Amino acid sequence: MTDLTALSYTSEHEWIALDGDVATVGITDFAAEKLGDVVFVDLPAAGSAVTAGDVCGEIESTKSVGELYAPLDGTVVEVNDAVVDDPSLVNADPFGDGWLVKIRLDGDLPADLLDRAAYEDLTA
Repeated sequence: MTDLTALSYTSEHEWIALDGDVATVGITDFAAEKLGDVVFVDLPAAGSAVTAGDVCGEIESTKSVGELYAPLDGTVVEVNDAVVDDPSLVNADPFGDGWLVKIRLDGDLPADLLDRAAYEDLTA
């Protein structure tokens, strides 16, 4: 089980786990629940540059289509192909096997990231 208090969160319902200068990014359990059954995931290609706040992918569910926003500036170094092949991983294990991309951070983390308590307040 991932330590949810060790993660950073965005107001767009993404989580970030930083390891050195590489951030693993996924959507939260709250977002996965609101989306419903995820049936398709479109992620940026490895090597792509992403800019914080810009759309970098798409998550489709049986209920709706949601945009994936880059939570930070950097370069995509890895994409979770398992999620592309089996989008239900996003629902089944959003903080584990359902991660989406790994991004090499360019500069500092955005100042507006939330800790777990602040994220829980946001979604209450």
